[in-house]
Amino acid sequence: MDSALTTVALPLALGIIMFGLGLSLTPADFRRVASAPRAVAVALGCQLVLLPVVCFGLVKLLDLPPLLAVGMMLLAASPGGTSANLFSHLFRGDVALNVTLTAINSIVSIVSIVSLPLITNVAINHYDLGDTVSLQFVKVVEVFAIVLVPVLIGMLVRAKAAAFATRMDRPVRIGSAVILAVLVLGVLIDQREDAAGYLADVGLAAAIFCAISLVTGYVVPRAAGVREAQAVASSMEIGVHNATLAIYVAVEVLDSTQISIPAAVYSIFMFVFATLWGLLLTRRLARTPQPA
Repeated sequence: MDSALTTVALPLALGIIMFGLGLSLTPADFRRVASAPRAVAVALGCQLVLLPVVCFGLVKLLDLPPLLAVGMMLLAASPGGTSANLFSHLFRGDVALNVTLTAINSIVSIVSIVSLPLITNVAINHYDLGDTVSLQFVKVVEVFAIVLVPVLIGMLVRAKAAAFATRMDRPVRIGSAVILAVLVLGVLIDQREDAAGYLADVGLAAAIFCAISLVTGYVVPRAAGVREAQAVASSMEIGVHNATLAIYVAVEVLDSTQISIPAAVYSIFMFVFATLWGLLLTRRLARTPQPA
């Protein structure tokens, strides 16, 4: 990517998105886990354990090129994105659960600054890529700061000016979607000479993984006895990944634009599939009596 994009635009984009996440959080959101322990545990189990395992099986089945396979694993290890709450609200999910999962995801995002590169390096070693990509401690610290500081600032702003934080919620979410779209475009333009080949190689994997993520996020909680509205929230939280974080880690920490391609391609499918899946679930919820 161009230097200006990697040194200014990409960190700024991630910072804005994480600030928006912070604006939606209060300390009570972290404490609310106790009110829905099963829903939270099942959703996190799907997101942190089941989906990475499924993704690894998928990339092996489709025999993806090594760097793209590593990018898919990086995406699978990424936490939920900021748009999950919006999708849950639109499609009659339990938004309170989404807020709680988002709060936990803010911690997961911070932990991911260590875990994402570690998980990705497992994939790197599996594909015997050697020094093709690098993991620099200084970069890990930089990403840690870019993720943590904006979240804390956002929470502080909400605590001091709740009305302002509420007014800014929708604009920040819309802005986050626009920023992600620009990043996706930037990644594809940067790799324009090989973009068609990459799309052909990883498009099917990204589409299948997106569909699996959304469906798994709903079906597994329902099978575990989680009520339907909470399962919808879980589905959106699991299916709508933080692709911006994945792109940032790929480009800034792992120093590989090619590894960011799966996250960029996934984003294209993510919004379309989440919308179609949400419409389908809304029809189901409309036919199902909900508890008072």
